[in-house]
Amino acid sequence: MSDHANLENKKFSNILVAIDGSEQSFNAAEYALELAKVYGAKLFAITVSYIPATAGLTQKQVLSKGLVEDGSHAAAQASETWFDNFIQNAASKGVDLRPELVNSARPVNYVILEYAEEHNIDLIVIGTRGRTGFKRLLLGSTASSVVAYAHCAVLVVR
Repeated sequence: MSDHANLENKKFSNILVAIDGSEQSFNAAEYALELAKVYGAKLFAITVSYIPATAGLTQKQVLSKGLVEDGSHAAAQASETWFDNFIQNAASKGVDLRPELVNSARPVNYVILEYAEEHNIDLIVIGTRGRTGFKRLLLGSTASSVVAYAHCAVLVVR
């Protein structure tokens, strides 16, 4: 059987996208949403954050805080608006979206890889560079590490 035939028979049932507030992660999230619709897959959207205890905050508030780079009010509002639209878009497309904030002091790539294994993810969608990426790098260190060590397929989105 050819590689092409193997791809045609591939079925993704659990897709993971990591969102950090960067344009690349938003692009990856939109791409992952479309793939989840096509495959009828569950979409896990995680934000890895170093936010301490989140008692008293709703998941949406925590996620929007995790999506902002500088903590400014305008950035917080933009992230929250984007995330609200993403949730509505997923619902309108019939995609089972499971957003989650993961607080951790461990490196982001480790958290993404561990989460993927624990949740039986068969495709990870990730942006080329995150908030801390350098424009001159083709592939950020987190994306590069996920590609190198993931137990499943990884799609890198520009």
